[in-house]
Amino acid sequence: MAKRQRRIRAPGEGYTLPAILAVGLHLGLLILSVIKWPVSPPETPNTAIVQATLISTETTTDQAQQAAEARTRAAQRAAEEAAAAEAERQAQQQAEEQARQEAEAEAQRQAEAEQAAQREAEAERQQAAEEAQAEAERRASEAEAARQREAEEEARRQAEQQEAERQREAEEEARRQQEAERQAREEAERQAQEEAERQAREEAERQAQEEAERQAQEEAERQAQEEAERQAQEEAERQAQEEAERQAQEEAERQAQEEAERREREEAERRAQEEADREAQQQAEQELQRIIEGDTDAVSNAAQGEQAANGFIQTVKAAVEQAWNIPPNVGDGASATLEVRLGPSGEIFAVTVSRSSGDSAFDNSAIDAVEAAGPFSELLQLPSGLQRDYRQFSLNFSPGGIR
Repeated sequence: MAKRQRRIRAPGEGYTLPAILAVGLHLGLLILSVIKWPVSPPETPNTAIVQATLISTETTTDQAQQAAEARTRAAQRAAEEAAAAEAERQAQQQAEEQARQEAEAEAQRQAEAEQAAQREAEAERQQAAEEAQAEAERRASEAEAARQREAEEEARRQAEQQEAERQREAEEEARRQQEAERQAREEAERQAQEEAERQAREEAERQAQEEAERQAQEEAERQAQEEAERQAQEEAERQAQEEAERQAQEEAERQAQEEAERREREEAERRAQEEADREAQQQAEQELQRIIEGDTDAVSNAAQGEQAANGFIQTVKAAVEQAWNIPPNVGDGASATLEVRLGPSGEIFAVTVSRSSGDSAFDNSAIDAVEAAGPFSELLQLPSGLQRDYRQFSLNFSPGGIR
């Protein structure tokens, strides 16, 4: 059975008149109890108040069916509560009627007061019943409205989902359609572009062909003109070239003749110099040999020692000059001085340039000649007292020879 709930009145709500009537009623009852009327004692009125029932519902998955079942249960509960309230009201009315009849027998005033109290109580009960009924209906209505709202919200959500899904599908379809249209448009534009390019290319090729033919014709004419001019120019140049070649040939022959004469002179001078050097070297060697083979007194003679030393220097110069390859294009005024330092056995310790010619090729050729001519073992043939003095000496190189 549904739980009963007592209605709570606001402070001072409708209690002023009932309080006065209740006080008067109790006073009358006190007087009647003293008088002891020959009537049965009055029964205590039943002041039970109909309580409203709060219906609690539960949402299920099928909200529409739940709402219908909830409404049915609420209606049944409301009917039961109304029937119970009506039964209580009838019982109360019977008790009140009996009390009223007994009160009328006691006194008209008491009857009027009782009737007033009964009317007030009836009004309160009626009001309580109505309020309970209204509260139950309100709560049922609120529950139904809540369920209805939930059902409507769920239906709305489902509808929104369906609409969103339909919208998404429509957008997807529209997107696919747009993509297909875009691709078709791009394909059409591409084909149109290709066609335009093909026509432009054909037109350009035609114009290029015409331009090429025109240029070829102009080029042929220009080449013919140039060829004529070239031939005329070549003829003039050929004649000038022949004249220049003739003159150059004559100049070359003259220079070759002069060069040949110069070389013959240089060769004659070189052979003469070599012959003179050879003879000087032979004389120096003979003199050196003669000095070495002579007695001690002859070797100790300063003049003979100097002659032997000169013979050694001449031998060195001849050997170096024979190994020297003078670089080409060397000026006649070129000159370089080298310092030569020998070991005890005539091996070359060092060759340095003490005075450069200003031409590194000339200086290096002189150094290479000294190194190629060494070692100078003739140093050992000098008297021991002169060997130390001639282990270091200078050589002066110039195109005319070594000094």
